[in-house]
Amino acid sequence: MDREAAFEEHFGTRPEGAWAAPGRVNLIGEHTDYNGGLALPIALPQRTYAMAARRADDRLRVMSMQTREVVEIDAAEIAPGRPAGWASYVAGVLWAVRAAGHRVGGLDLLIDGRVPLGAGLSSSAAIECATGAALSGLYGLGLLDTEAGRRQLATICRRAENEIALAPTGGMDQSASLLAQSEHALLLDCRDGSTRQVPFEIERDGLVLLVIDTRAHHALVDGQYGARRASCERAAAALGLPSLREVDPARLDAVLADLVGLLAGDGPEPPEVVVRRVRHVVTEIERVQECAAAMTARDWEGVGRLFAASHASLRDDFEVSCLELDLACSVAQDQGALGARMTGGGFGGSAIALVPEAVAGPVQAAVTEAFAAAGLTAPSIFAAHAAPGAG
Repeated sequence: MDREAAFEEHFGTRPEGAWAAPGRVNLIGEHTDYNGGLALPIALPQRTYAMAARRADDRLRVMSMQTREVVEIDAAEIAPGRPAGWASYVAGVLWAVRAAGHRVGGLDLLIDGRVPLGAGLSSSAAIECATGAALSGLYGLGLLDTEAGRRQLATICRRAENEIALAPTGGMDQSASLLAQSEHALLLDCRDGSTRQVPFEIERDGLVLLVIDTRAHHALVDGQYGARRASCERAAAALGLPSLREVDPARLDAVLADLVGLLAGDGPEPPEVVVRRVRHVVTEIERVQECAAAMTARDWEGVGRLFAASHASLRDDFEVSCLELDLACSVAQDQGALGARMTGGGFGGSAIALVPEAVAGPVQAAVTEAFAAAGLTAPSIFAAHAAPGAG
């Protein structure tokens, strides 16, 4: 059954319109967004679709094409953790749009999510941004019409995820879903919200970006992500800084030495653990700057080296990798990838590999074979290109 027929069957009326928002893959800059740092995502071709119609009351009815589950709630009843599960990402946007001062009523909404779930490719932000796009279109808010409007909607969707879905993310996902452009990566400064489009036309140079969904389930609300964020905030507070973005990379060794003393006997983690977290964040922000410069110069070998260094830092200092991610990256590089790294929040999810087109097939085969030999669930591997944002 197609989306329009499913909407009509379940809601008894025709949809007024259809909107879509993409997932994203972050090329580099992991766990930097909530530290006021830099990130460099692209939007994916895979999108979440929303068909919607206004209601005369303040009730939200939302249905998932994937599960056929229908959730209903009055707008006044939306609160942190309510409704639970996937519907919180939809309801949270309705709540946050109203909290931003926009006059919107209820709606019937069908969600068709084509961004892989649990893969670290931001299926949640795709749901939020598709919902926000639908609300903007239905109620004439015009938030997709200008870059300023899209930035406002990204802020709204981030608030929905933080305060209603209770996922402590930093805003990079929503910005990518709404502000990305075709054949470009989005250089996002999470301290001031500024962005710059960086050319990412790898096909011109005979390269492919492989996304390796390891099928190791990734979640943002299981405590691990929040624990990493808390470590970073603890370190910044101990240093008297608003965020780790303010740490001078040239003085990193001295700052880390000072931090050991500042944290002694205080907090849930040993000082040396927090030191490793800080080292990752500060060096990762530098890697984003270097990667954007290398991409602009079409220095793809340099980009590959930065990918590999980023993965090592995430694995060893930030400790958010896992067996599946490490295996995917090591095998891809052994088979000729210029570089590979985990992407997303970690603890499962996806890796990316920048590979010459000639070895894309062998890399995919080798990774799949390595997973089988290790007794792991077969990964899903696809080539990605930089797609446009929501519309």
